[in-house]
Amino acid sequence: MYLENKLLNEKIYNEKLHNNMQVFIMPKKGFSKKYAIFATNFGSNDLEYINPHTKKHMRVNDGIAHFLEHKMFEMPNDTDVFEEFARLGASPNAYTNFNITAYYFSATKNFEPSLKHLINYVQTPHFTDENVEKEKGIIAQEIKMYDDDPNWRVFFNSLKAMYKEHPNSIDIAGTVDSIYKITKEELYDCYSTFYSPSNMALFIVGDVDIDSTMNIIKSTVQDTNMFEGDVQKIPANETDDIRQKEIVQEFEISTPIFCIGYKEKISSLNEKYPRLKKEIEMDIINQIIFKKGSKLHDKLYNSSLIFTQLDVSYTSFKDYGYVSIESESNDVAKTKNIILEEIEKFKKQGVNKDEFNRIKKQKIGNFIKSFDSLDNISNNYLMMYFKGCDIFEYYDYLEQITIQDINKRILSFFDEKQMVISIINPKK
Repeated sequence: MYLENKLLNEKIYNEKLHNNMQVFIMPKKGFSKKYAIFATNFGSNDLEYINPHTKKHMRVNDGIAHFLEHKMFEMPNDTDVFEEFARLGASPNAYTNFNITAYYFSATKNFEPSLKHLINYVQTPHFTDENVEKEKGIIAQEIKMYDDDPNWRVFFNSLKAMYKEHPNSIDIAGTVDSIYKITKEELYDCYSTFYSPSNMALFIVGDVDIDSTMNIIKSTVQDTNMFEGDVQKIPANETDDIRQKEIVQEFEISTPIFCIGYKEKISSLNEKYPRLKKEIEMDIINQIIFKKGSKLHDKLYNSSLIFTQLDVSYTSFKDYGYVSIESESNDVAKTKNIILEEIEKFKKQGVNKDEFNRIKKQKIGNFIKSFDSLDNISNNYLMMYFKGCDIFEYYDYLEQITIQDINKRILSFFDEKQMVISIINPKK
């Protein structure tokens, strides 16, 4: 079947394969580059689940999704995944975040053999005692590198302050202790559960022929680990309460770094309100209050309280949501107070109508332009898909959003009881 958006003049072919895997193809005539991303609904947050084959309740080691991503590039007979892509002239990579693991490549030639290679290696787990042990040292070095990064630490410390039970306060790569406990058996268990076709999706965009592309996919995908339905993930027993108000750490830096976090109430996550619409509302709010050009940004910057623009984002999935506000400042306490005062002003006065309409128009333009970036389309589409959202609905929701929706969202979201701050100070 086809999913269409007439405003964008775009359509996506969608087919559920016999093994329950979803395939999406967006034809883009005239584009020289082609892009494919093969992803699983498995990220660093997915630590507790029911194995669909054995029905056992599993609690795996922190960092296992990221560890598994590393190991997928090692195939039997010492085949080098990257060398084969290089031979074909394709550019591959992969990533793991809180919620998904994705493997992708872009190519201007040899797209079909590259696609076949992508599907093959993601379907070919090869874990041995030896290669698992070898990987532990490599990942341990990566973890230590991030532990020494003050920007990484200030962000994760804010998550640790916000969340008591939810695993998104755990580093994506895990800890050195946790990854050294990972075994090949644990990796195979996670693979057979989360790399099942029904838990995966393949998205392709570019100037491709749908029929020939589907033939390659159908002849390459396997039925291994097939089962009906979704993976039963065990949710964290998280409450609305934050863990602690403030975390302070010292690093070898010259200027203090801070990250203010607002934890979304769990009760709000369960409300019957379109998730994508809420994300758009939060994006508009963040731009109006915090981003470059806002009164708050100009006040902080012109007073030399910040030296770069505030790095602000709203991040959410089915079971969590938060806003993070990050920057450098020589007077973190004063900067924090000004930010909180500005939020209170918006809660009392609401947003300016002209500013709201300007940002809304800008969002519509940016959304339309985003369909010229193949990697953005692919990654955003699959992230939305695994959240249970349809990216084609973005424009409809954006059109529906009113200034009343924005003011109501500011009032409900920015509760000071839900606010934490993480600070990295220079070592004395």
